[in-house]
Amino acid sequence: MKNRESLQLFSGNANPELAREIAEHLEKPLGDPAIRQFADGEIHLQIQENVRGADVFIIQPTCTPVDRHLMELLLMMDALKRASAERITAVLPYYGYARQDRKDKPRVPISARVVAALLETAGADRVLALDLHAAQIQGFFDIPVDHLFATPVLIEHFKALNVPDLTVVSPDAGGVERARAFAKRLNSPLAIIDKRREEANVAEVMNVVGNVAGRNCLIVDDLIDTGGTLVKGAEALLAKGAASVSACATHAVLSGSSVNRIEASCLKEVVFTNSIPLSQEARKSCRIKSLSVAKLLAEAIRSIHDETSVSVLFI
Repeated sequence: MKNRESLQLFSGNANPELAREIAEHLEKPLGDPAIRQFADGEIHLQIQENVRGADVFIIQPTCTPVDRHLMELLLMMDALKRASAERITAVLPYYGYARQDRKDKPRVPISARVVAALLETAGADRVLALDLHAAQIQGFFDIPVDHLFATPVLIEHFKALNVPDLTVVSPDAGGVERARAFAKRLNSPLAIIDKRREEANVAEVMNVVGNVAGRNCLIVDDLIDTGGTLVKGAEALLAKGAASVSACATHAVLSGSSVNRIEASCLKEVVFTNSIPLSQEARKSCRIKSLSVAKLLAEAIRSIHDETSVSVLFI
C-alpha cells in the first residue's frame, strides 16, 4: 500500500466541478497546473506542486472542445513525468474519439487507437475510464486500463423512482448488452429498436423488437450526441403503444441543437451523469437531469492508489 500523502490530484479545464467533487470525496486538495493560453492559442502550463515520487491522477474528460482538452491532458502528463512523478494515471470520465474505434471505410484512421498511443507516449502509466463507447478500446493500450460503468449510479436513481410497468429499451443492436444488464438489475423486460443508419449522426428507426404497448419505456445508451436517434426512437416506441418514454445515458455530449430537440420531443425525462459538464442551456432544461459519478471515480482512485481490487465497482 502506497503512502497516503503520495496521492495527488490534478485537473484541466474540461470538468473542474467533477474534479472538485472527487477531491472532496478523497479529502485531498486539487493541485494547480497553472494553465494559460498564449495569444496564438498555444497552451502553456506549469505544475505548481512538488510531485517527485507522487502517485498522480489527472481528471480530464476529453469533451468539447475535444482537441484542446486532449492537448491539456497530454501536456500535463509530460510535465508530471519530467517532474519525476512515480506514476501517472489518466482519469477519463469521457474518452473522446471513442466512436472511431475501427476501420469501417477505406482510408480512414482508427482515431481511438491514435489517442491511446498519444496518452502512452505523453507519460500515462495507467488509464481509468468510464463507459467507453466500445469496450475493445481497452486493447488499444499496452498499459493497464480500469474500465468502470456508470450503471450503479443510474440504476440507483431509477430504482428509487419505482416506475410501474417498466421496459428497458436498447436504442440499437450494439447496445443490447448494456440494456440487458440494466433490465436485469431493474427486474424489467427488454425491447430493442432496430434502426438503419444512413450516415453519421443521422438515423432512421425501422422497427421495435419486443412488446412495449402500455409500458413505461426507458431507453438506455452510453452517450447522446445530436439527439436525433433518441427522439426518433422515442417516437417509434409511442407509435407502438408505449405509455411514456424516458432515457438515460452516461455521457451528455449534446452537440448543436440537441437540447432544443429534446425539449421539443415526446421524451418525459433524459438522465445523464456529470462525466461531461452540462451546457448552460442543458442546465436550464426541465427534461434533463444530471447525476454525479464523483463518488464512483473517487473510490476507484482510492483503490488504485492503495493497490486494492477495483472489481467491486464493476457491474
